[in-house]
Amino acid sequence: MKTRSSLLLVTIVFAALFALWGCPKKAEVTATPEPQQQEMTETSDADKAAEAARRAAEEAEAKARAEAEERERAAAAAAAGLKPVYFDFDRSVIREDARSIMKENAQWLKDSPTVKVRIEGNCDERGTIEYNQALGQRRAAAAKKYLTDLGIAGSRISLISYGKEKPVCKESTEECWQQNRRAELVTQ
Repeated sequence: MKTRSSLLLVTIVFAALFALWGCPKKAEVTATPEPQQQEMTETSDADKAAEAARRAAEEAEAKARAEAEERERAAAAAAAGLKPVYFDFDRSVIREDARSIMKENAQWLKDSPTVKVRIEGNCDERGTIEYNQALGQRRAAAAKKYLTDLGIAGSRISLISYGKEKPVCKESTEECWQQNRRAELVTQ
């Protein structure tokens, strides 16, 4: 009987150890006092506001740089002797009054045979972004075709459409819209 009670005791001890081994361990809980959490939230909100202000300032600076670059580029093109040509509303055909300008541009390019140009098609603010992108591309292509017909190698000319993204005038008047419906020749 002694062996039986020893066996029973050993079994109970192993069962108890096994049960205790399977029990979950006590989790360590660290509590942060409520006032500190509020301070962290307030700091976080302040950080977010400062980040938003910094981003806004960077965007404004980038926009100002882009506008300055656009003015410099236009001045360089004017100094180079290249002039923009203007188009009628919703048209991509070189107008009669623009043909003489295109001939002057072609002559300047003939006199500068190593210079490559990019023709930038632009539109006024009316119409969708997609439509104006396509119209700007057609305007640039029409200007390129006119120049190649006048003897300028097509390999010297690249095209890009800005659609209504780069207006030179931002008023909603016909005079302003006319200034934005253009193809500009920019040296590369």
